[in-house]
Order: sequence, then C-alpha cells, then structure tokens
Amino acid sequence: SLGEYSALVAAGALEHEEAARLVAERGEAMQAAAEAAPGTMAAVLGLEPELVAAACKDVDGVWVANDNAPGQVVVAGTAAGIEAASARAKDLGAKRVLPLPVGGAFHSPLMGGAQERLEQALAGAAFGAATTPVVANVDAAPHLDGFPALLGAQLAAPVRWRESLLTMRSLGAGIFMELGPGAELSGMVKRTVDGAERVTVNTPDDLEAARARLA
Repeated sequence: SLGEYSALVAAGALEHEEAARLVAERGEAMQAAAEAAPGTMAAVLGLEPELVAAACKDVDGVWVANDNAPGQVVVAGTAAGIEAASARAKDLGAKRVLPLPVGGAFHSPLMGGAQERLEQALAGAAFGAATTPVVANVDAAPHLDGFPALLGAQLAAPVRWRESLLTMRSLGAGIFMELGPGAELSGMVKRTVDGAERVTVNTPDDLEAARARLA
C-alpha cells in the first residue's frame, strides 16, 4: 500500500516532495496508532478469502487485512483475536497460519486513529489528475482522481491485492514489474495472473535490463 504513493508520483498526480511528506506523516501516524492499540498480523495459507472471513466472523478484534493471492490471506487484530481466528481457520481447512513479525494490526480498524491523522494531512496536500489510471488497493478499481479519500481509507481497510492484479490484467497489463528487494510480489503475480510476464528490479543492473525490456 505504501507503493501507491510512488505510483501516484509516477502518474503525475503527486509531486515527489509532497509524497515524501505524506509518507512520513503516514508512518508516524501508524506508529502512534500501533502504540495506542497494540495488535499483530498472521498469514493464513491454503484457505480462500471467503473462508478466512468466516474464521474472523464473530471473533472480537480480528479482521481480514490483505487478500494477497490465491491461498494467501493475512488477518490483523489483537493478539487474542488472532489466536482465536487462527484456530478457526485451521478447523476450516487452512494448511498453516503463520504469525508475522510486525509492529501493529495494519489495515484494520485498529488503525482508525492513524486514518484520522493522515486524512488531515491529505486534506492539505496538492493532488492533480493522474495521466494514467492508478489502481487503488482499497477498492481494486482504476482511478484518475479522488486520491486523498482513497489513501486515507486504505489505512484501516483490507488491501485487495489479488483483485487489483486482476483489474490491471483486465486493463491490458501484460508485464508486471516489482521494484525493490526480493520477489514476493512477483510470486503473487505468478499465482494470480495466468501468463503474466514478471520483471524484478533489485539492483542497478536489473534496472538497466528492465529498461531495455520495456524499450
């Protein structure tokens, strides 16, 4: 979800300096919210989103936080809520439930305080119209404007990454490029989008190769 700010800069909807200011405010707001309402996250493997949602239903303090790829859904919430939902997920057929080493229950209602603080910063930021559609992970839909509301909402709402990938494919995307260390997102693309070409950029040499591929 942090990468959505980079996407907006690339699409001409946000200046670099403004994006950096908002990202800094976002990070501070999330840290404060995590300290005020401690929580954690866990990855549920081998269970479809509908069943993960069923595992969280009627359990206090736990929610679906990320729909990453087929068979990989992340939940967020209080430690007690995660423990209860994890047990229910296993009963429903999950292969594994892996605790994640994170500092808070991100993309859940426990981030409500951070959302309020970030929305104030977003209200004073200068956004323009995007030159190309940006798929927002909060609704998995393409947008040319309306980004302050979308960026605010994503802090306390699930990341719909699997659906976002399918939206990009439906818009004609054939090459999916991952910028930054590792290739975890590219792996999610492989599991989600049939026939997609994947390019990872981890080093300066990778960047040159990617530039040549796109040319």
